[in-house]
Amino acid sequence: MPESTENRESGKQPMRFRDMLSSVLMAALGVQSEKARQRDFSQGKPSHFIILGVGFTALFVLIVLGVVKLVLSLSGI
Repeated sequence: MPESTENRESGKQPMRFRDMLSSVLMAALGVQSEKARQRDFSQGKPSHFIILGVGFTALFVLIVLGVVKLVLSLSGI
C-alpha cells in the first residue's frame, strides 16, 4: 500500500495494528518503554488506542468471568 505524501514529507509512518496492540498490552501490564510511549503519542491516533483499550478490557473481564464460573462449577458450589 503506498504511503501518503503527507506521511512521507513529515517522516511519520502510521502505526501498524500489531504495534498498537502491543502498546495497549504493555501499557495494561505497566511495562511500556519511554520510546514506545513517545512513538504512540507522535504516530498513533487516540481513537484507535481507546477502541483497543476498551476491547482488551472487555475481553479480560469476560475471561476472568469464564474462569470464575468454571472454578465454581468444578468445585460443586
